[in-house]
Amino acid sequence: MADAFDKLSLNHSDNDSKAYNKLLKSAERRTIKLKDSGPQVKVVTHELFVPLTKDELAEVSHAFSAENKKKILVSHENSSIDIRGEVLQCLKPGSWLNDEVINLYLELLKERENREPKKFLKCHFFNTFFYKKLVSSEGGCNYKAVKRWTSQRKLGYCLFDCDKIFVPIHKDIHWCLAVINKKDRKFQYLDSLRGRDGKVLNALANYFVEEVRDKSRQDIDISSWEREHVEDLPAQKNGFDCGMFMLKYIDFYSRGLSLSFGQEHMRYFRSRTAKEILRLRAD
Repeated sequence: MADAFDKLSLNHSDNDSKAYNKLLKSAERRTIKLKDSGPQVKVVTHELFVPLTKDELAEVSHAFSAENKKKILVSHENSSIDIRGEVLQCLKPGSWLNDEVINLYLELLKERENREPKKFLKCHFFNTFFYKKLVSSEGGCNYKAVKRWTSQRKLGYCLFDCDKIFVPIHKDIHWCLAVINKKDRKFQYLDSLRGRDGKVLNALANYFVEEVRDKSRQDIDISSWEREHVEDLPAQKNGFDCGMFMLKYIDFYSRGLSLSFGQEHMRYFRSRTAKEILRLRAD
């Protein structure tokens, strides 16, 4: 059954082609702005903003319908995550994203990297439960609680070999992102409301030192690594899109791209993410 989602989604009609071009130009303007502020910016690619086809929109709209609320729409074998219609509905405009959708999307990003390793940075995507397990109630680092999460046998690769390690952070009703950026020797914190949290960066720095020591029997010197609260980043302008911003920070960074999007792209990204989850394949 059609609802407001259908009217707001991108499709191939003349009006929505104009909307797509407008979104793309908006992203390109942000890329130009970022280029002016420094040389290390990769140009945004059109594949990040390809509009959904009519069939894809129909598939997403049907998945959001009331008749599918209790149905399992997709099951991801490797992670054992099932997505019911009522869970997927968090991707409708105006809703907060939930753990299941976020964690499945992160699984799909890793599978995407494995399919095309030359196209994407080598990354690890922790799920939404990792950070809660890592930190104690006092905000310290409880490495023993998570040391078994990252054995090479379990992952199929060494965590230390990754360019970037993404850590979702949930603060009551707000999603943020932390990144162990080995490629650029940084610990980064990204908050779509421009918040700051040095405790998160300290916890991840301590974790990384312990992880390298435990898995490689070596000590790593991180004294020269920058602890960065990323300032020039897309910011949300409402009270519910923080999770979507976090996922796109991860998506763009895993491609080695600048964060060339904004609030105006969130409705499109929600429908695109729903499509990718329904097809169990991140583009």
